[in-house]
Amino acid sequence: MDATQLRDALTLAEASPGPREAAAVLRQRFASLRVVVVDAQDMRGEFPAASGGRVSIWLGASEGHCWSVTLDPAQASALFVADRVAS
Repeated sequence: MDATQLRDALTLAEASPGPREAAAVLRQRFASLRVVVVDAQDMRGEFPAASGGRVSIWLGASEGHCWSVTLDPAQASALFVADRVAS
């Protein structure tokens, strides 16, 4: 994944009615990545890689069993999608 693809992912997610629908679209567009719907509260303390008016996207990285959140699109092997929580 690169910065342009991340912007594309956010655009697609923002055009969807909700995070579940966004995940379905993102799974089709980015078939090589795992796409997971999460609760935004579960991601508290983590900075989203992309955030729009309706959804936020975090990038997940894994070298096997454990997952971590990254801001580096080049390390991404997953997208975590959630409703955006108002600050």
